[in-house]
Amino acid sequence: MKANKIYPTWFALGALVFYVVLFFLPGIMGIGYSFTDWNAYSLDVNIVGFENYKNIFQANSNYSIFIKNTFVFTLVSSITKTTLGVALALLLTNKKVWGKNVHRMLVFLPQVMSFLIIGLVFKNLFHPSRGFINVTLRMIGFDFLAQNWLGDLSFAFKSVLVVDAWKGTGYVMMVVIAGLNAISPTYYEAASIDGARFFEKFRYVTFPLLKPVLVSVTVLNITYGFRVFDLIYSLTNGGPGNATGVINTAVYSEFSKGNYAMGTTLSSLLFLFIMSISYFILRVMNKGGEVEQ
Repeated sequence: MKANKIYPTWFALGALVFYVVLFFLPGIMGIGYSFTDWNAYSLDVNIVGFENYKNIFQANSNYSIFIKNTFVFTLVSSITKTTLGVALALLLTNKKVWGKNVHRMLVFLPQVMSFLIIGLVFKNLFHPSRGFINVTLRMIGFDFLAQNWLGDLSFAFKSVLVVDAWKGTGYVMMVVIAGLNAISPTYYEAASIDGARFFEKFRYVTFPLLKPVLVSVTVLNITYGFRVFDLIYSLTNGGPGNATGVINTAVYSEFSKGNYAMGTTLSSLLFLFIMSISYFILRVMNKGGEVEQ
């Protein structure tokens, strides 16, 4: 009996050792280095306490812009992709829609593409003089709509959010479709007998039964939003100025400049934000328990 209980743990032991050595220990060491002045210009590493954290939260600090942009990006990106994903999932599970599989494939296709490739493609599409978008607008007589999409402070961040929604909505849609297909049709049949319409069915049947899926999607969107880097780096490199800069672009910049302590401090803050908000979302959205199907 004891041998049977111990035997399965050997399967996880190897992965656990790799996780501890390659992820857990470096993470703990990174948090420790955030309390030092570690840099590329000196061999001495001195304890400075919370000095790095104080520098980040100073009123005139550029880091506050990166933190604000990260929160705004995460919030807008999560709401946009979830809303569009749920709407598309409801549309593409409707029996009256023709060619549902083709439409699903087309919407999901951007998800399998690399962030760097998408960034380079849209960087050319958004080019102010020879980009496809502005060239097309000028050809049809809408010159006033042509903008410097990635170089103007008013449009850069919005343009990044549009590209992010274009890439990520398909994944949310497919996850929600899987959740919708798992709901028994008998619930909808009973609701129809009671005279429920589409919005009533969604409110009282679809949403409660889809809640576990929406919780998972929300947490994934939030963790992605806080960790975003590739898309912004390939599109704007955090510019113009710091208009599209986020925490991870700041981490990259600090490590590039040799300010390792500040880079690890920002990474530690990012970890804290992700853990705290994900825990809060799980507690709030799972409050009251799950609905049994």
